[in-house]
Parts: sequence; structure tokens; C-alpha cells
Amino acid sequence: MGTVGIILAGGRGERAKPITLESADYIRSKALIPFVGRRLIEWVVEACREQGIRRFYVVAQGLENRSQIMLLLGHGERYGVEVRYSRPSFDRYNVGSGAATLHNLEEWDLTEQALVLPVDSIFDFSLAELEAGHQAGKAVVTVAAVARAPGEVAGKYGAMQTDRAGLVAGFVEKPDPARIRELFPEVREDPGALLPTNAGMYLIDCARLRQAAREPELMRQAQQRLDWGGDLLPYLVERGLPVAAHPIARLGDLGNVEDYLVTLKDVLAGDYPLMNELMAAPRSASPRYWIHESSLATRDDITGTTLADKIEDGSVVIGPGVRIGRHVAVGADVHLEYADVGDGVELREGARLARSSCGDASVIGPYAEVSDTYVGPMVEIQSDRENPVRLESFSAIGDGAQLWPGCRLRGVSVYPRLRVPALANLPAGTSLTSSDDILRWV
Repeated sequence: MGTVGIILAGGRGERAKPITLESADYIRSKALIPFVGRRLIEWVVEACREQGIRRFYVVAQGLENRSQIMLLLGHGERYGVEVRYSRPSFDRYNVGSGAATLHNLEEWDLTEQALVLPVDSIFDFSLAELEAGHQAGKAVVTVAAVARAPGEVAGKYGAMQTDRAGLVAGFVEKPDPARIRELFPEVREDPGALLPTNAGMYLIDCARLRQAAREPELMRQAQQRLDWGGDLLPYLVERGLPVAAHPIARLGDLGNVEDYLVTLKDVLAGDYPLMNELMAAPRSASPRYWIHESSLATRDDITGTTLADKIEDGSVVIGPGVRIGRHVAVGADVHLEYADVGDGVELREGARLARSSCGDASVIGPYAEVSDTYVGPMVEIQSDRENPVRLESFSAIGDGAQLWPGCRLRGVSVYPRLRVPALANLPAGTSLTSSDDILRWV
């Protein structure tokens, strides 16, 4: 039997707000976050399918989460795979990612090898290499590891202590720089040394892991709270069960606005070879961009010329790393680089987009300057030449929001469907969640 996929899709996506919000009180599954023309869970399924996984088990949680994913994936027919879902009656056991995995392994009676994946990350990895490392280490669990510099690890990532055979001897959760120097002698000897960090993807021996889960202490923990990184892996290592670490090429976190946008830029730049294989060939290799045929033929309502005309005469500048979906209207003097533009978007004259995402059917008004920003679907940015809107520094504009001319936001989140006047000088990190929030700054 081949490797099966277990997708942990039950998280609420609190860190990623407002990207995960459809309205102020309705949250979409993290699995349904749009990313480069598809939903995150579609990228996960397709990346695994291309490496031979044909059966998937999705751990969902609650009515909205489960129904949203099922409406998209169905039972896998569109994707050439088989998809099965956790039972609603098992939701009460999903108290942490580790607990959810262990309970559902029993429910599904899995005894083969399985790849456990989160749904808020993308990976560049070789399943064949991961499987080879797993077999060589005779491991119960093999942790996909990403090498990171000590400065990157400090305070943000969990690091793993490994022996010469690649087996994990200990875990250190988000250590500070002093703790890193204390526990990792290689860093003391070479400040440029890289540390293995947990990527959140695990290749598991289902039968042996189920056997370990029958120990009374682990059974008790799985009834309360049991996460993979903080609880289950340390438990296995402390009891001498072989847990291996095997390097993968890259991990892109999508769990918050900043990480989403940084990963987006890297994907559009071509830094994820596995994603490159799943995407259509770019229309141009230098600069690298994708534009749907329907958008090239779309005329804007001011000049009456097509996007193809404007690219040819230089009145629209398409820089590297640009993806433009279907039926997008682009005005004159628009500049784009490392930008993901959804279907039915209108980019008015003079607009600038860089390192940003623009959701379906949004309108970016004239001379708006948008950089390092997530713009959700159906957003209207009412910019003009005299009062341009400026968005930057990892701002996020929720679905259906409206920004008035002159609005300037740096590192600010706007929740869905709000109407935001010409605000400026809000502190970075501010979240406008309601009209009352807006009134405090007017």
C-alpha cells in the first residue's frame, strides 16, 4: 500500500484574520484561503497527488469548516483522488492537532504509512526522499525539517536537537538567542550554522503510532489537549521511540498576513519548484508573468484599448512575478510587480501594486499605491489623483470593504464590509473590526 495523506484542516484561522473572515462574525476555513488562483487545500492535495498520494483523509471541525471543505473538494473526483472526512461525532476529540490525528487513526483503522499535513502552509519537498529517510531511521514519526538561521529561529520557531543518525534527541520551543547558544554548540562555534526546525509535516507509521497511543498516559493527554509539536513528539522522544528529522527544501507559512504575503512573493518569484510544476507555464519568462487570455483582450473603459495593446506600447508595466486572472480590466499607466490579481478585478489608471494580492472582483481606484498588502474580494478602493489611497507594511483589507479617497494605512487590518474614511497615521498593528473602531480614529 502507498502513503496516504492526512490533512489537518480544523483550525479556525484566528492569526490570519481578516483573510479568513467573510464577515465580522463569519470565519471561513483556513483551507479555503485564496492563494495564487486556488484555495490552500487544493494546493496541498495537488502537490501530494503529483507525488503519488491518491487517498486523503481530512480532519475537519464544526459545521462551517466541514461543509466549506466538502463543497470544494467533494470526495476528490475533480482532482483524481479519493477524499474521506472525519465524522462530526469525533469533533469533540479534536483537542489539538496530535489528539485529532490519534483519534482519527483509530476511526479510519489506518495501519499503513501516512503523511500528516497542516492546511495553512505550502511545502517544497520530495516525498520519495522523505520516505527513504523514514525507512532508514526505522522511525515511528519522521519530522519534515527546514534549516533556519539562529536569528530567524529565535522567539518564532521550535528547533530540534538531533544526533548523527538524524534521530531527534530533544525539542526546544521558540528559544531566545541565549538559549540557542546554550543548547546548540554548533552555533557557538559557527554563528552562521543552521538549525533544523519543525515544518509541521510528519510521515508516520500508523500501526506503531497507534500502538504507542494506547499507553494510559498518552490516552489521558489525548482526552485533554495534545498538539503535535508541543506534546506528542516530545512524549515519543522521551520514551525512546525513534523520531527522525529529514530536511525538506522549503516551507511557506500562510498563517498570518505578513507570512502570507512573504510566501506569495516567493511563489511568484519561482522559489518553490514544486509549485512551479503545478502552475501553468508563464506567458513570459523574463519578466516572469501569467496573464489569462481573456484579460489580454479586455478593454478598459477610459482608453478603449486592450491590455495586450498597453503592454506592447509600454503604457502598462508588468514586472516580474505577476499573475492576472480572467476578465481583468487594466487602465493606462498601471505598474505591477509580484502581484496576484484575481478574476474580474478592475485596476484603474495609474494604480501601483507590488508584493500584494488582490481578490476577485475588487476595484483598485486611480493612482492607488498598494504594496505589501492583502486586498480581499469585492473590495473597493476609491482613490483618485488628488487623494490617492496608500496601503503598505502588511496591511489587510477584508472582503467587501470600501476605502475612501485619501486613506493611508500602514500595517492596519480592516475587517470585512467596513467603510473607511480618509484615515491616516494609525499605529501599525491596528485592527478596525467595526464602525465603532473607525469612529475612534476619525
